[in-house]
Amino acid sequence: MLIGLDDYINQHPTGDILIVLHQMGNHGPAYYKRYPPEFEVFTPTCQSNQLQNCSAEEIRNAYDNAILYTDYFLSKVIAFLKTYDHAPFEVAMIYMGDHGESLGEHGLYLHGVPYFMAPEDQTHVPAIFWFGQGFILDRSSFDAKFDKPISQDYLFHTLLSVFEVETDIYQPDLDLIGQENRHLRINSP
Repeated sequence: MLIGLDDYINQHPTGDILIVLHQMGNHGPAYYKRYPPEFEVFTPTCQSNQLQNCSAEEIRNAYDNAILYTDYFLSKVIAFLKTYDHAPFEVAMIYMGDHGESLGEHGLYLHGVPYFMAPEDQTHVPAIFWFGQGFILDRSSFDAKFDKPISQDYLFHTLLSVFEVETDIYQPDLDLIGQENRHLRINSP
């Protein structure tokens, strides 16, 4: 997914750019298709999308291999962004899952149980933030936002903050960076 991004960025030398990379991540049931063979570290694995034909261990191992590959992919994204971590760029990566997965807990698999009754395995999602040197954040304020559960509802308002968009629909309580950080950007020399 990173191939060609250099060209795209170079074709847009001014203004903000939002690049969305959407990977399959750990979306089941075909976890074994979510990573290349060299990332099959945890074995044995479920090599089918018919989870009922696999053991709990095989399902977890395939899922964990997909997590390992997602970690690798995110490290490649950060390495790519670091090549632009200088003036005039202010670079950041926000990774947020769309849902969790059940791997047999309480007899449930995959996702999609109605939210009001879904187990935490399906509603608890990962969120990873990486900011380049062009961002100065009040780290204690940022960390304090994670003392409570967050949801995808925060993503929109956080992006408004990252892009310094002024609008009446902005809700500071749903901004993970915090309005107090909105004007603390600097340009690296």
